[in-house]
Amino acid sequence: MATVTTTTPRAGGMTKDERFVIFASSLGTVFEWYDFYLYGSLAAIIGAQFFSAYPPATRDIFALLAFAAGFLVRPFGAIVFGRIGDLVGRKYTFLVTILIMGLSTFIVGLLPNAATIGIAAPIILIGLRLLQGLALGGEYGGAATYVAEHSPPGKRGYYTSFIQTTATLGLFLSLLVILFTRTVLGEAEFAAWGWRIPFLLSVVLLGVSVIIRLKLNESPVFQKMKEEGKGSKAPLTEAFGNWGNAKLVLIALLGGVMGQGVVWYTGQFYALFFLQSILKVDGYTANLLIAWSLLLGTGFFIVFGALSDKIGRKPIILAGCLIAALTFFPIFRMISTNANPQLEKALETVKVSVVADQRTCGDLFNPVGTRVFSAPCDTIRAFLSQSSVKYDTVAAPAGSPVKVTINGTDVPYVNAATSNAGVTAALQAAGYPKPGANTSIVKMSNPFDIFRPQVAAIIGLLFILVIFVTMVYGPIAAMLVELFPTRIRYTSMSLPYHIGNGWFGGLLPATSFAIVASTGDIYAGLWYPVIFALITVVIGFFFLPETKDVDITK
Repeated sequence: MATVTTTTPRAGGMTKDERFVIFASSLGTVFEWYDFYLYGSLAAIIGAQFFSAYPPATRDIFALLAFAAGFLVRPFGAIVFGRIGDLVGRKYTFLVTILIMGLSTFIVGLLPNAATIGIAAPIILIGLRLLQGLALGGEYGGAATYVAEHSPPGKRGYYTSFIQTTATLGLFLSLLVILFTRTVLGEAEFAAWGWRIPFLLSVVLLGVSVIIRLKLNESPVFQKMKEEGKGSKAPLTEAFGNWGNAKLVLIALLGGVMGQGVVWYTGQFYALFFLQSILKVDGYTANLLIAWSLLLGTGFFIVFGALSDKIGRKPIILAGCLIAALTFFPIFRMISTNANPQLEKALETVKVSVVADQRTCGDLFNPVGTRVFSAPCDTIRAFLSQSSVKYDTVAAPAGSPVKVTINGTDVPYVNAATSNAGVTAALQAAGYPKPGANTSIVKMSNPFDIFRPQVAAIIGLLFILVIFVTMVYGPIAAMLVELFPTRIRYTSMSLPYHIGNGWFGGLLPATSFAIVASTGDIYAGLWYPVIFALITVVIGFFFLPETKDVDITK
């Protein structure tokens, strides 16, 4: 880590050049996140265009690869572009990353579907997703490092916090473009061809970003290091082959970014999934609820970034992880109370059990929703999970047929992968809402339909989740930059960031729902972020150094 010094914040506000640096870096990163989120927002339509023509087994493989590729390769992008950034410079590296991201997204908009070019379509799509993930792996570290190295002492948390808003703004922008296009074209035309428009628009965003970034100069800290001949000739070896620095990388990951990643993805992405897939809130309303919480909460990235300049990065990040871990369960229960009280009451009063030979029960991990289950134990558990029914699994003697008990009464079960009439009728009679129906009471008719008590309450709860996100994410860029020396900073900070966010965070929604499906408890998926956030609190408390007063020019 760089040498600790006593720093005095420079008097006055930002200079014109500093504002331009932050604007140019942040704008480009917003567009990169916009590109990256488009696939996730339109996954169902893209799956129908590129994978539905194939047998279930082949479709499952393609869909899973396309889903995971963008997340899993982000750390590799961090290594590749981090090395280039430490060898060549920050500016030129994140020019390359934005070109790769923008062109990959634009090509998705042009790519013929499987009905036109056959198996080449999903293969090319997965290749483009890989390129997106690699580019994003290099973009964030470059932008954060570049802004931090332009920041005056004592204001790095504040300056880099603008970069921290970009992921949320990119998501927000992608949702706005999709909603607008859907509204103008209608659902049928949008599903047929209109889904391509948001992807094609990325070329305009790309052009704007490149023009702006070409006007930037190289980071003064990096330029000074190069002029003095102190740059690294082997940044990967220095970053990860040297135990002193590799240990810092591990501490940054386990004591900071891992918890930050799961809190972030829970507060924004799993919350959206929970509303739609578990509480049965319609997609339009769920997206509006999330959009309002983001609109109200995004400014707090800057608040907590600036606060970290005064009291430190570590206490804010660890406090955010701890408070989130302690409150996730009650907050999500209150969301259920306001969104779907009928479902919540049924969860408390109706006892459902699946009685089966445990050897016939498999796993229900189904991240892209394309797996087809055939064993009776699996089909009934998948049906109950998708219907948000709380159940437990009871072991039966070997060879016993599967049966369902509802409040102590046995219900005949037919091996069906879809809704079973007998089980459905019994669940409804016991008090559960009709499976598959939109049973929430918070349906919004327009973006400003926010004054009903239940709607306002949910937005307030989602806003609290966003506050947790801003606490852990607002100061993280400054902390990561300050942990590592200039010569290997880009490489060193990028890897833990993208493992923490791309792996621990990015795979959270799918993994959490797999836990829900396997346990029969709609809240059980929250153990995933709670456990990892608490691990971060413990490791961070004992091992993560405070960084706000370090001299990053070393």
